[in-house]
Parts: sequence; C-alpha cells; structure tokens
Amino acid sequence: MSAEQAEVGSPPAAGQPVRRLGALMAVYLLGIFMGAIDTGIITPARTIIQNDLGVDDQTGIWMLTIYTLAYAASIPVMGKLADRYGRKPIYLLSITLFGVGSLLCGLSQDVGSFEMLIIARAIQAIGGGGIVPIATAEFGTSVPPEKRGMALGLVGGVYGVANIFGSSAGSLILDIVGTENWQYIFYVNVPISIAIVAAGLLLLPNHKVERVARIDLLGITLLVAMIMSLLYGMRNIDFFDLGPSLASTDVYPYLLGFVVLLPLFLLAERRAEDPVLNLGFFTDPAIVVTLLLAFLSGVILMGVIFVPQFAENALRIPTGDGGYFVIILGLFSGIGAPLSGTLTDRFGPRLVLGFGVVMSAVAATVGILWAIPSPSWWSVCTTLALLGLGLGFTVGSPLNYMMLERTRAEESNSALATLSLVRSIGTTLAPAFLIGFLAHAGTQLQDALVAELPTSVAAPALPYAAELQARFEELKNDEQLKDKLKDVEFPDLGSKTTIDIDMDSGTSLPDDLVELLKTADVTNITERTKTVAERMFAEQTPSVIADITDGVNTGLASLDSATRDVEKAHAKLVKAVKGIDKGIDGMTKAAKGMRSGIAGMTKAIDGMTSGIAGMNKGIAKIDGDIADLKKARAGVQAAYDAIMGALPPGTPEPPPAQELHAKLDDLNAAIDGARTGRKALVAKRDALVSSRASLRAERAALEKKLGTLEDKLATAVADRADLVTARTELEGVLADLADTRRKLVVLRDAVPGAFEEAKDTYLAEIDALGPRIEQTFADTLNGGFRDIYLSTVVAGLLAALLLAFYPRRTPAAATGPTSEEPAAPGA
Repeated sequence: MSAEQAEVGSPPAAGQPVRRLGALMAVYLLGIFMGAIDTGIITPARTIIQNDLGVDDQTGIWMLTIYTLAYAASIPVMGKLADRYGRKPIYLLSITLFGVGSLLCGLSQDVGSFEMLIIARAIQAIGGGGIVPIATAEFGTSVPPEKRGMALGLVGGVYGVANIFGSSAGSLILDIVGTENWQYIFYVNVPISIAIVAAGLLLLPNHKVERVARIDLLGITLLVAMIMSLLYGMRNIDFFDLGPSLASTDVYPYLLGFVVLLPLFLLAERRAEDPVLNLGFFTDPAIVVTLLLAFLSGVILMGVIFVPQFAENALRIPTGDGGYFVIILGLFSGIGAPLSGTLTDRFGPRLVLGFGVVMSAVAATVGILWAIPSPSWWSVCTTLALLGLGLGFTVGSPLNYMMLERTRAEESNSALATLSLVRSIGTTLAPAFLIGFLAHAGTQLQDALVAELPTSVAAPALPYAAELQARFEELKNDEQLKDKLKDVEFPDLGSKTTIDIDMDSGTSLPDDLVELLKTADVTNITERTKTVAERMFAEQTPSVIADITDGVNTGLASLDSATRDVEKAHAKLVKAVKGIDKGIDGMTKAAKGMRSGIAGMTKAIDGMTSGIAGMNKGIAKIDGDIADLKKARAGVQAAYDAIMGALPPGTPEPPPAQELHAKLDDLNAAIDGARTGRKALVAKRDALVSSRASLRAERAALEKKLGTLEDKLATAVADRADLVTARTELEGVLADLADTRRKLVVLRDAVPGAFEEAKDTYLAEIDALGPRIEQTFADTLNGGFRDIYLSTVVAGLLAALLLAFYPRRTPAAATGPTSEEPAAPGA
C-alpha cells in the first residue's frame, strides 16, 4: 500500500475504548483459532482418512499440502480485496468460505471421494487465507503501539497453540464418534463459523483503503503453478535412490517446469502494479533474512503434523489417539508464544527468535537421541515439551515484528502478506518431502517383519502313522508276499519331521496383504502379521499335503491288486467331485462377481444421471447469471453514454466515466467467463451422457453373460449329484478292505486337520514373538521419524545461522523511521 493509500475509518489508537478493542480482538482471534485448529485437527486422522478413501501416504499428504498451497495463494487476493472493500466484509467472507469448505470436507466421506476432499480443503484454505493476514493487519493498525508486540504475540500464539491443540481435539472427536466417522472433525467448524459471522456483523468496524492497485492475478497464477510443479516433482522423488528418481518422467519435467516458470514469475512481478511478492523487499538484506527465516519456520512447524503418528508408534497406542500427546506440545507452546511477544517488546525479535529455533533443534535432537531409541512416556513427553516451547518462540511475534521494523508503516499490509506467503510456501513444501521418509520406511516393513518370522514348524502327528510304518516293514519282509509286493511303493510316513515355511519366496504379497501391512500400527501389527503368515502357510502347505496324500493313495492302490480297478474308479470319482466342486465354486464366485458388477454399474448409472441433472441445473444457473450480467452491462453502458453524450466530442473521459468504462470491461469479462464456463459444463454433461450410455450397454452384456453362467452352474450341480451318487456306491465296496487299508485311509483323511494343528502351532509361535515384531515395526518406522526430525534440526540450525546475518537495530531505527531506514512497528 503506497503512501497515498490512506485507510478509511482508522480508529484512534490511544483513545480506542478497551471494551471495543477487546471485542474486536476476540472476533478476530476466534477466527484465527478456528482456522489454525483445522490444520492440527486433521493430523491424528490423516492416516485414517487416507486409508478410508483408499490412497497411499504420498497421496494422502495432499490433504495438508493443498490446504497450505491454496492458503498461500489466497493471502494476497484476500488482502487486496480487504483493502478495496474493507476488512470486515472480506474477513466475514473468508469465515463463510471456511465454514462451507468444512461442510464439504465432511460430506466427502459420505461420497467416498478423495478428490472431493481435496477440493473442499482448497475452499477451506481460500477462506483461511483471508483470516490471519486481515486480523494481523487490523491489530497492526488498531492496537496502540505500546501494546502491538503483545497483540502480534497473541496472533502468533493463538495460531500456534490452536494448530497444536487441534490434534488433541481431533483425537477426542475420533474417540467420541469413532474413527469410522472422521467427517465430524470438519463439521465442528460449521457452528463456529456461523457464530463468528454473527458477532462480526455486529461488532467489527470496517477499515479499507481509498485507492487500491489491481490484484496481481498473473503473478498469483504463476506462483501457484510453480509451487504445484515443484510439489508434484518432489512428491515422486525417492531421496534414498536420488539419481534414477530424478531421471523419472514423473520428476524432472515438473522440476524443469518450476525452473522455467521462475523467471517468468519474476518478470511478471517486476511489471505488476502491486505484485503478490514485492521484489522490492528482497533489496533489503535484513528482509531477505526475515523471509528465509519465515520459510524455515514453516518447515519446522510442519514437523508437528507427524507428532501424533510418532507418539502412537513410540508408545504403542491405537491410531487416532496420538493427538492427545500434542496437548503437551500445545501447553508449552502456549507458554512460549505470549512470552515471546513480551520478550520481543523488551529485547527485540532477534534474540527471541534465536532461542525459539535453537530450542526447536534441541527438541528434535532429544527426540532423535532419546525418544526414538528409548521410547517411553518420559522421553516422548520431554521431547514434545521442548518442541512446544521452541515453536512458541518461533511462530509467535518475532518474525512479524522483524518484518514490520524493516518496512514503512504504510507497507505493513504488503509486508505481513509477503511474510505469510513465504511461511506458507515452507509449510506447503515441507510435508511433500518429509512424508517421503515415512514412505521409504514403509517400503522396508515387509522384509523386516518377514525376517522375524519362524522358518519352520514341527510336522503334524498323523493317526496310525507309527503302526502303519511298522506294518509296511513286516510286509516287505514277509517271505510269502515278497514276490507279489516287490513292485509296491509303500508311503514313507516317518521321514517328514518339520515343515519349511518360506515367507520370502521371491514373490510379492497379494495387494490385500500389502494394504493390510501398510495400514497397520504398532498395536495391531502382530495380529496382521499372523494374518499374512496364515495366508502364506495356506499357500505353501497344500504341496506338502498333496505329497503325503499321493503317497498314501499309491500305497492304497498297491495293497490289493484285486481291488485296483475299484480303487482307480473311486479315485477318479473323488477327483471328479473335487474338480466339479472347484468349478461350481468358481462359477458361483463369478456369478456373485457379475451380480456385484451389475449392481455397481447400476449405482454408477444412477450417479451419472444425478450428475447430469446437476449439470443441467448448473447450465441453467449460468444462463441466468449471463442474463443478469447483460442487464447490468446495459445499465452501465447507458450511464456511460449519458455522461459522454453530455460532453463535447473529443473530451477525455472524466473520472465517473472512467469508472463506468472499467465496470463495462469487468462485466464483459464476467460474461465471457460465464460463457466459457457454460461451454465447458455442457461438454462435461455431454461426455457424461455418452459414458452413461456406454455403461448401460456394458451392463446389458454382463446380464446376458450372467444368464449363460447360471445355466452352466445348474448343469454342473446336477452332474455333481450324479458323481456323488456313484462315489457313494464305490465307497460301499471299499468298506470291505483290510484293516491296514482302513487305517491308511484314516491317516490320509486326517492330514488336512493335522496341518491345521501345525498352523495353530505356527501362529502361536508368532504370538510369542509379538514383542519382537512390534519392536521391529516401531524401529523401522522410527527410521522415518528420525529423518523427519533430523530435518527439523537442520532447519533450526540454518535459521540460527541466518539470524547471525540479521542486523541489529541502530539507535536511529529505534527512535523512528527515516527516509533511508524502515519504520519500526511503533513509528
């Protein structure tokens, strides 16, 4: 804002009534609290939401990064609109958007759409982008200079504390309504938004700027495109396999896009009347340092989003309950934030911020060296307490104070908006690479857990095995039967004493088992490992069972040549029944799948029909909007023609005509935009109509296949009944076989049950290994947390190093602003 852009309606700082100032601060701080708590409230539910909506870690983190990105993009827009139309209406509009976005976030669970959640989070963020900057600017101009540090400290403190306590609120809501109803963590914002809007309409003054420059839409668009390109590229980078990862087409084109867009963005900002990122600030080394510190503070703050999952893993508590432990972090942040404001007024921001970033680095180091290798309530809580204290000093008033003391008073809005934008870029980019550490640790889980499992189990004891083995030896040594039995292959019933279980056979686990392990936590990993082991046991033991059964069947066939034909016929029937059973099972499952597919198609067709109806309504609404815009344009054109018609030809447009001319341009642009939107919506509707027709045709084809399959199934059932009847008749013949044969059949039939006992023994061994499995799981994930908090250490130390380059305030700067030096906040 230039020197000519004076505020309209600015209240006198010293004479403002305490009660009115308190009401103003309460309304703004409540909005800040609501906006900030939503970042924290989602952190204990992040893994629950992404698992429920069927996305992985690196996709799920977008529910946070899209918020911070849209938040950063909306800051300058909302700030400029506040300058033009006044802070009150734009602040209340921001609150309304935030409430609507929260409602849509909750509804995304009912729809089952991650895409809808992302769009709703963006709507939330657009509203959130107007809350903190407008409130901060209001405090910076309405609060008396001697209390400004305290007021700005409250802004940062409320933001930081709400952000952190939001995790505990999220855990509490999940405990009350259940993790399957995570949508209520968003619904809680709706009544708060309504209350703030009602109070704001009654209590807030409206301060605005007389003349406002154009919004830098080109700069904002380029900035968003740059960050999106960088974010997507970073999302796909494997920092543990950097070279091949950078060569991937999912990475380097997007990083190259960022590099290409950067000079275009700088050029656009140089030409912009009021740039989204004031490049003039970068000519002051102190401001450059301040903005770099803001970026690093965003990186440090984003480490908080992993605290609930870290606490759950370290202390072995269920998913969703880790948010409670952030209360500790919040309490100490709540102590540090207001204290930082008071100390900033007394000692200046440099020392206070330095303490904050160093304490954050120390806290992360304590976590790496103590809480991660030796997790306990004491080590985890100490780490969180230190981290909370560091964050309280980092996200409080020092950075705002540093920015304001290096800029003129009339630039305060632009300066604070730039500061918030840079910090938001840090909070946007940080999760994109921090989540990679956890994702990498997750890829090592399968191998680490398999290495802990038993590789063999004792072979099951079979009935009559020892007795039959002795009988076989007698038959072999019987002189009378030796010649007749010389070609007989007796089964070996005593050689198999163990069963090998190869859990690392070189083949990948089925997708459902991979997903089961990916969504596990330290409290249920043992049970889920047993599920995986049970499936692998079931896949590997049939071959062993088949070997034993085949041996027994060979012995049965060899014992009595007189009954060979009967036995062969019986074996064929048994095999035929098993085969037809398998075929019946396959056809039954296929029929069930087809019915499910038909039901799914029907549901999809209904959904498409609803979508088409909704689009038709949207098209009708756009048509109405275009008509209203045309009517408005006609009125403005008439007013313009009336003014210009009253003037002599060639007379330049007077200011009223200029304003009407600008409005005509805006209306024409709005009409063009509405027509473009209508055309796109019509195209989408037509495409959806075509898709629905194709889906109906597919459903009809599938219904026809189902009818054919059901006919085959009925035939197979009838054939099976005939086979079972024939097998029963042969079993009556086989009932007369000798005692040895009878016992051998008993043994054969007992093999599957015996292997079930072996499986139970195997699973019991895994149960006994439960503590080791849990420790392996925790240690593997802790590798990811270790890298995350090592990043916090690096960010904290870099921030401390940068502070060494921040110049101390000179006596001249302390007494007031000059033409060469920026004004302090109280100037």
